[in-house]
Amino acid sequence: MRHPRSMAIACIVMGSIGVIISALLGIFLAPDVNPSQWRAPEAYRIIFLHVPFAWTSFLAFIVLFIGSLGWYLRRSESSWRLVQTGSDLGLLFGFGVITSGPIWGMAEWGVPWDWADLRLNTFALLTAVALFIVMARRSQFDDDTTRDTIASVGLFGFMLVPITAVATTLYQKRHPGIVIVESENSGLDPVIRTILLSGFISMTFLFVGFVMLSNHLYAEEADLERELKKLDLAEEVS
Repeated sequence: MRHPRSMAIACIVMGSIGVIISALLGIFLAPDVNPSQWRAPEAYRIIFLHVPFAWTSFLAFIVLFIGSLGWYLRRSESSWRLVQTGSDLGLLFGFGVITSGPIWGMAEWGVPWDWADLRLNTFALLTAVALFIVMARRSQFDDDTTRDTIASVGLFGFMLVPITAVATTLYQKRHPGIVIVESENSGLDPVIRTILLSGFISMTFLFVGFVMLSNHLYAEEADLERELKKLDLAEEVS
């Protein structure tokens, strides 16, 4: 059986190559959009990074939710590692969303952010939750009380995921909605759909690799801390 770290690195490499290829396809192969309906029609091509970032960030928050719930139910170290990994990746991919989005917004809307758009603000709050958890883990003493507090924030943060998804479809100010069901008046060009799917699959490979590598590193860190505590205890006894 291959070492988990080797498998993680393989997934990261494949995912990175796939993301680069998808971005290039979005630039050079994806069809043009109707210029009469867009202020900056060429700027739409950033969606081939922005949308996979958004989809994958939701996977990270699902990992955070599973870890937070597992910590409350089982108090297991494996669940806590999922909290650590989910918050780290939620921040990473969330940051990818809130940096790529304003680039398109500035070109299309003339402003990088619309504070009246529910979708934008709920996702920003979701990313802020991940940032809070990451900072709290690094600044607070690691005990059950701290973990309980962080897990409760993780559970709260996950509630924003369906709110953000629903806001895209039901409450649209500037942010485009998600086209799920095709009709005579809506739908995606097959090439655009294929490149988006390719980007999502590639970003998912990247995500899985990061999850595996993160869990491995956090497990190694926990083992090292246990060994250091044993050494400290042995020194006190002697």
